[in-house]
Amino acid sequence: MPDPLLSIRDFSVVYDVDPPVAAVKNVTLELRRGEILGLAGESGCGKTTLAYGVQRLLKAPAVITSGSVVFHDSDGDDIDVNALGAEQMRRFRWDKISMVFQGAMNALNPVTTIGAQLEDVFEVHRPSMSRKQRRDAVAELLEIVKVGAQRARSFPHELSGGMRQRVMIAMALALRPQLMVMDEPTTALDVLVQREILRQISQLRAEFGFSVIFITHDLPLLLEISDRIAIMREGEIVEIATAERIWNAPQDEYTKTLLSSFPRLTGEKGVVVR
Repeated sequence: MPDPLLSIRDFSVVYDVDPPVAAVKNVTLELRRGEILGLAGESGCGKTTLAYGVQRLLKAPAVITSGSVVFHDSDGDDIDVNALGAEQMRRFRWDKISMVFQGAMNALNPVTTIGAQLEDVFEVHRPSMSRKQRRDAVAELLEIVKVGAQRARSFPHELSGGMRQRVMIAMALALRPQLMVMDEPTTALDVLVQREILRQISQLRAEFGFSVIFITHDLPLLLEISDRIAIMREGEIVEIATAERIWNAPQDEYTKTLLSSFPRLTGEKGVVVR
């Protein structure tokens, strides 16, 4: 069994409003090195809050009330994420953990070229790189995600939705992180482009060896791409197992309900009963 990369223990997040809302409740989760872990659940169940909390990206009124997050670096160090200072955390993000944010396709600066926006990542996090080195790295990234180096001069509006999403994946991949968190990365794409993006994520994972936390409410999609799947409901992990077991032998009633909510292409019409 692969070594753990990220260990989350008794992690809780509360939105400090009146009355307070417990968004994540005592979540314990372990991500293995090199695996794709799917995180599934209905909208509002706490998936994105958990992902933001682990990377300390939450803003008020969200408050982490308990728990630990330990990153097991490939060089053998165990990094207590909650203990990192502001500057240490800035270096940790994108270098060790990167994120493709929900709605990221529309997050690109519309008046700046794709190449310039990718170069910014290296300028901030790899200041010793020369301008030529940055441009060469951008060209390589665009080729890796099959956008093409010539697109470095393009503006976001000149690219399709699928190509913009590939650019965001390239940005997340730029510093060769050990973990990539993807929050609903294919939601706004049509089915064919979705499949292309999923295939590419799997290929990149195999090539570079990073782990993935893939967040979505689309359970059938996770069954296709994930090694393991964690099912989340009302801020809690109610079941975690291999994708095969989730499909063939779900244990929790909520998991069964999720699986039954998707129509089948064959068989009689009606609700699937498990």
